[in-house]
Amino acid sequence: MITKKIKDQLRFCLEKGKKISFLVGAGISAESGIPTFRGEGGYWVVGSKNYKAQEIGTKKFFDVASHEVLKFYLYRKSVTEYAQPNESHFMLREIESLIEDNFALISQNVDSLHKKAGSSEDKTYLIHGDHDFLRCGDDCSTELYPFPKDIQLKSRGKDQLTEDEIKILKCPKCGEDLRPHVLWFDEYYNEKFFKKDTVLRISKQTGILFILGTSGETTLPQIIAKNVLSKNGTVIEVNIDDSYFSDLLKNKKNGMSIRSKSSPFLLELKTEIEKLVITL
Repeated sequence: MITKKIKDQLRFCLEKGKKISFLVGAGISAESGIPTFRGEGGYWVVGSKNYKAQEIGTKKFFDVASHEVLKFYLYRKSVTEYAQPNESHFMLREIESLIEDNFALISQNVDSLHKKAGSSEDKTYLIHGDHDFLRCGDDCSTELYPFPKDIQLKSRGKDQLTEDEIKILKCPKCGEDLRPHVLWFDEYYNEKFFKKDTVLRISKQTGILFILGTSGETTLPQIIAKNVLSKNGTVIEVNIDDSYFSDLLKNKKNGMSIRSKSSPFLLELKTEIEKLVITL
């Protein structure tokens, strides 16, 4: 899987101080038992109606039915809370330890598995937010609040939200309902919450970008890949299915799509990087 072109570009990045960046999506957490938003686990029943995550995971829905959105969020939080990192997360951490300042991890995942695996906060950019935090649903401030310890997540039912939990999930400043600190489907990226400007800057410093387990349905990941290509960087998509990036990289001299799960690819990549680091 690791071709000569990839090896040569890795060496170039390490010699010239260019970023070796990783753009990852929900696919790498699937092996940890976390369903993707666009798969079967992304559906949600409210009353008698079946909603897609793209409908209920919106500010518009929260503004009219905040408690239903909180049920959806708390159930997904209960799934991610007890999930454990898989080999992909640990390989990313090990690659970071090998290349240090050359490393950047841009993740669309809100499940905390990068933290659990030991990836450093200063080289991990969570562009879709973080389930470990909430903020005011009425935007009275930009302060982030740690997830309340008094809310029980183990064995949580899908339709569970108690009166006590509703009281706990209130903004301490204005009393409105708190919302999950995630990028909803009808919202826009910004620097304050989602590191938009930072990751765009990193993309222009990237000599090789590995895209792992993402369909590429959102705009910022698309721009990141295009920026790398525009600066003559190399973009490698690793996915079991075709995606937006498959079409983007088709017939590109500095692009490649590899049909593989992320874990075996990252294991092989780590081995190659180890060899390179020894020789430099």
